[in-house]
Amino acid sequence: MLQNFIAPDLTPALPEIFLLSMACAILLLSAFTHRTRLIAALIGPLTQLTLVGCAVLTYLTMDTQTVLTFSNMFVDDLLGDFLKLILMVAVTTVLVYSRDYLAVRNLEKPEFYLLVLFATLGMMVMISASHLITVYLGLELLSLSLYALVAIDRDSSRATEAAMKYFILGALASGLLLYGMSMIYGATGTLEIGGIAQAIDNHAANSGLMIFGLVFLVAGIGFKLGAVPFHMWIPDVYQGAPTPMTLLIGSAPKLAAFAMTLRLLVYGLFDLAGHWQAMFMIMAVLSIALGNLAAIAQTNLKRMLGYSTISHMGFLLLALMSGVVGDDKHFALNAYSVAMYYVVAYVMMSLGSFGMILLLSRAGHEAENLDDFKGLNKRSPWFAAMMMIFMLSMAGIPFFVGFFAKFSVLLAAVDAGYLSLVIFAVIFSLIGAFYYLRVIKLMYFDPPIDTAPIEARLDMRVLLSANGIGVALFGLFPNMLMALCTATLIHSM
Repeated sequence: MLQNFIAPDLTPALPEIFLLSMACAILLLSAFTHRTRLIAALIGPLTQLTLVGCAVLTYLTMDTQTVLTFSNMFVDDLLGDFLKLILMVAVTTVLVYSRDYLAVRNLEKPEFYLLVLFATLGMMVMISASHLITVYLGLELLSLSLYALVAIDRDSSRATEAAMKYFILGALASGLLLYGMSMIYGATGTLEIGGIAQAIDNHAANSGLMIFGLVFLVAGIGFKLGAVPFHMWIPDVYQGAPTPMTLLIGSAPKLAAFAMTLRLLVYGLFDLAGHWQAMFMIMAVLSIALGNLAAIAQTNLKRMLGYSTISHMGFLLLALMSGVVGDDKHFALNAYSVAMYYVVAYVMMSLGSFGMILLLSRAGHEAENLDDFKGLNKRSPWFAAMMMIFMLSMAGIPFFVGFFAKFSVLLAAVDAGYLSLVIFAVIFSLIGAFYYLRVIKLMYFDPPIDTAPIEARLDMRVLLSANGIGVALFGLFPNMLMALCTATLIHSM
């Protein structure tokens, strides 16, 4: 048997190997270093250097050629490389935004950085998975790390409750996903995503069993995206988790969930698009409606942004369901490029919005209620302007990146013939604009309740400002990012 063993090509997986090696090194460093100050001084910067190293290795191994390795379980293509680079930027931003918050609350512990690294590794594996087992391994590594991160503040009963809810519902969703995968394996006889597509194309799959497995697969995907009716965990986890964990959960994992959806449903089950598009249509309509209506009643900004996430995932599903009309597949490239653009734009806006909550939080005070933003313009006109940019962009008001993202999704849906759905989405977007504009009204027209000066490190101030300016610039000049998304998919599909 050993004579027939063929060593896999490790080059496509160099970023993942480097990240895992550095995570193990940091784990050993934290285990053998007993001085807290030294841990805080070394492990934080070392974690950020690890992410920078991953980004560099990803860029150096980037190629237009698609490479399969590890017995076709791992794929290295332009889609994966592009999403991984954005992922590294997002996670690094999370760490910079979170540093002051964690230090003040004595949460800047080695386990925080280690769990973030392992969650990042899970996301990278999900992005490059070309096999159902690889998808599941990456998903569970991400999920288990996030469960622990939500509960990292042991003294907070609210965080513990949120972690338990997340864990129980997440375990249920993972079970649904795994059951769906087992049905698809039973129908096709293979776990490779490419092999599944080939079996369906050759009519070698049991169609009844395939549809049965597809339902469970879509249910698991719906949970990871946070779409209705699998959204129950989002508001409670967003509100109950420490804000840095909410920031992480609400941003980077959306990239991995999008990649997982694209790999499973577009690369593997594209010939069954008529079936999963119908499910996506129901989820999109419910998500856009419930997300926008429920957010209006919220006074907690984190919970409001949780419901906002649900509505945004509805728009993402609307883009994904616009790829195929009947048997006509020429809409696919445009629709999936728009979906990728939308998820990247959402990550940018989410990072900035939760970053502003972290900026205003201080020792003994969580700036997570709407009243905490009253009179922000009098305390800091610059950061009030940044928050206004994030809120206007999320509302889809010109000329910010969120507007062009929503507009592109609506155009793709119109091209696919879903005019009634587009009218529905526009109406609920107008309704949803209320709760975003309410934050702006509080910042500019209400007197401040809190007059304490805003204290933050220079790196956070600079990065948060760059985040806001980026949201504005990508709205004014959207073609560059859209062209990148389109080129990425052209070379990967």
